[in-house]
Amino acid sequence: MYDASLEFIGTATTVLRLGPFTLLTDPNFLHRGQYAYLGKGLVSRRRSEPACQPDALPELDGIVLSHLHGDHFDRVARRELDRDLPVLTTPAAERRLRQWGFRAAQGMDTWEATILGRDDWTLTITSVPGVHGPGPVRRLMPPVMGSLLELQQGSGPVHRTYLSGDTLYRPWLREVVERAGALDAAVLHLGGTRVLGVLLTMDARQGVQLTSDLAAGVTVPIHYDDYGVFRSPIADFHAACAERGLAAGVRHVERGQRVRLTPPS
Repeated sequence: MYDASLEFIGTATTVLRLGPFTLLTDPNFLHRGQYAYLGKGLVSRRRSEPACQPDALPELDGIVLSHLHGDHFDRVARRELDRDLPVLTTPAAERRLRQWGFRAAQGMDTWEATILGRDDWTLTITSVPGVHGPGPVRRLMPPVMGSLLELQQGSGPVHRTYLSGDTLYRPWLREVVERAGALDAAVLHLGGTRVLGVLLTMDARQGVQLTSDLAAGVTVPIHYDDYGVFRSPIADFHAACAERGLAAGVRHVERGQRVRLTPPS
């Protein structure tokens, strides 16, 4: 039996254990009350405390970074994470990370893949589409990517997990399933982030629609209450899933807890 689990640190920061591989996502270790820089002169105060700091992380094989905002890669991460770790991210984020000394940062175009290997196991990380703002607002936001993580042992697929990144719902996100096949798990960035009244990440309504479209065996919501710009309560998402008959596949995880990314047998 292989491991497929998510440990929730806070915001969009998780430790993913997939077979023999361990990945960190969107590292945000600021303490409660500190401010994250969101670009264009905007900041937001953190409302929650992360479950741990970088010195308590397990040994990592890499970092998956959806985009470069201060609530996804903060000054603590910049100061304390190993700069030789692979950071799989957007080309725009790669350029800045390399300026900061992260020598193994790798920018990935949409649908580009990177493969990690260990013994007879492989983990393929593919950059998939996302959009972090509507219409012209998109040009003011950093490019964002979702990620598809496909675990294989030998020649056969074992597990597929999708990470949404900070994206709004769009019907074309179904292309992930159309290209890759059925998902074991989907990890969704919610929160209904609003800046100056503009929605920038999925709220409850959009999150439920994507949950329905992807039909993953397990859906794990994250990125929902850590900052003041998050306006869509996680309770609304759970209630909407119950109304749509989707609640059985949704797994809520508190900071510091770990949840399996495989459906019950």
